[in-house]
Amino acid sequence: MSVLAATTAQILYSEAHHNQHQIPSNGGRRCFVNRDFGSVLFGRRNGERRRLRRRELKMGPEAGFWPDLSRPAMVEMESIEDSEQLDRILAHAQELSQPVLIDWMATWCRKCIYLKPKLEKLAADYLTKVKFYYVDVNKVPQSLVKRGNISKMPTIQLWKDGEMKAEVIGGHKAWLVIEEVREMIHKFIL
Repeated sequence: MSVLAATTAQILYSEAHHNQHQIPSNGGRRCFVNRDFGSVLFGRRNGERRRLRRRELKMGPEAGFWPDLSRPAMVEMESIEDSEQLDRILAHAQELSQPVLIDWMATWCRKCIYLKPKLEKLAADYLTKVKFYYVDVNKVPQSLVKRGNISKMPTIQLWKDGEMKAEVIGGHKAWLVIEEVREMIHKFIL
C-alpha cells in the first residue's frame, strides 16, 4: 500500500490491500482508506471522524503533488562562441526590448559548473522575459572576454539595449547567487 498525506486535504493513494486500512499520521490523526466505497476517513484520538469522498480530494498540480507541465522545468542555455554572435544576440534582444543574461564561466571552475543547472532552472521561470546564454571563456577569443570585462568567474551579467547594465560575481553559495540574479532580473524587467 502507498499513501501520502501532507495535510488532510492533500491525499494521494494508489492502492489499498485491504478494504479498510489504518495509516498513522502526524498530530494524533488517523487516516482510513476504504477502497470499496472510494472514501477516506480522518479522525482524532477521541473518535471524531470526518469522511472525504474521492471528488473532495485535491489531486493534481493544485494539490502540489505533480509539477506544472504547462511550462518546462529548465531551459538549456545557449552558448556564445564569438563577438559577432554576441552582436547578433544583442541586436535581436534590442529589437524585442528583452534583456539578455550571460553566464561567463569556465569548465575548470567548479562553482561555475555547479551554478549552470541552477541558472537553467531559473531560465524556465523567465522563459518569455529574459534570454539566457553562457560563455566558456576558455573556448572563445580573448577579445570577447575583454568586451565583457570579466576578471572573476562565474560572472553573471544582464545586458539590455546593447550594453551591460548589472552583474553578479558568484563566488559564494549558489542559492545566494541565484537570489541575487533573480533580484537583478526583477530590477530590469519590472
